[in-house]
Amino acid sequence: MAKTYADVNAALGRSWYDYENFSIEWGSPERYEVIDRVGGGKYSEVFKGIDMVNSETCIIKVLKPVADKKIKREVKILRNLTGGPNVVALLDVVRDPSGRYHSLIMEHVDNVEWKELLTTLTEVDLKYYTFQLLKALDFVHSRGVMHRDVKPGNVMIDHRRRKLRLIDWGLAEFYHPRVPYHIRVGSRYYKAPELLVGHKLYDYSLDIWSVGCMLASMLFKREHFFRGTDNDDQLLRILRVLGTASFDTYLRTYDITFKTCHDSLLQEYPKQPWTRFVGPDNQHLATTEALDLLDKMLRYDHHQRLSAREAQSHAYFNVVRLEAGSHKGDSGDYVSDSGFCSM
Repeated sequence: MAKTYADVNAALGRSWYDYENFSIEWGSPERYEVIDRVGGGKYSEVFKGIDMVNSETCIIKVLKPVADKKIKREVKILRNLTGGPNVVALLDVVRDPSGRYHSLIMEHVDNVEWKELLTTLTEVDLKYYTFQLLKALDFVHSRGVMHRDVKPGNVMIDHRRRKLRLIDWGLAEFYHPRVPYHIRVGSRYYKAPELLVGHKLYDYSLDIWSVGCMLASMLFKREHFFRGTDNDDQLLRILRVLGTASFDTYLRTYDITFKTCHDSLLQEYPKQPWTRFVGPDNQHLATTEALDLLDKMLRYDHHQRLSAREAQSHAYFNVVRLEAGSHKGDSGDYVSDSGFCSM
């Protein structure tokens, strides 16, 4: 069971999380004009567009043919999260007259590419954007939702306006205690250990592991900190850093049977100190407080990871919290079910 927000969906009621019985009112796509393709993947093609009514730039996410249930889930989650801090806004939902093509009209963010961002981030930037991502996730988790695909490609950063938005909710799901979930979610370099060992009773904390991977990339100036060639190799990369002693304890704690044909995964590896990855080019970023926060995010045992709310309270973010506190009253503020007020 999740250590925070475990019973949120039960408290909010079936109408909050029952997306299968959710009815979508689709609009007409005629008011939107495609300008350029900006991305795409397994489930969608993404375009930059213009709203012809107000001349505003937008993102048009054209969904590839998938089960209605999956479309309903994404739209329901986005509707539920509307107005949340640093969550991309869903502006409209449209489909063509044939009913074959469904599109989500989203807020546009003038994003800086991850590779470019890594070369320019200052310590202040790194703290600010990590805090903003955690702020988004605490809100999302407090509303009973796991994102399940946090990665640089799904975190849009407009560096000029210092704006961050968490996007792509196609793999997101409502969390219910003691419910097994699919493990084929997420993107390999950011997959939490529970996914790699087939543990289906996971919770919000898999999003925190992903943030930890992003933080490691930013601190150590690596595009991807754990970069495996497949799921087994991904786990091996993690074992070689976090060690096998605590991994074995984790497997025993949750009675996880892990089988592998790869001898390298059966060997013993010592835990590496985070200072091993600190060098002249990143020592100004990888401070003692930064490494402590990282260590408390990248834990095998999901119950030992900081929650998004706990992470925001870490000493690493003291300056950010002070700055945010001076801007209270912004529309991004919210109160979670625990009574915690986001800054």
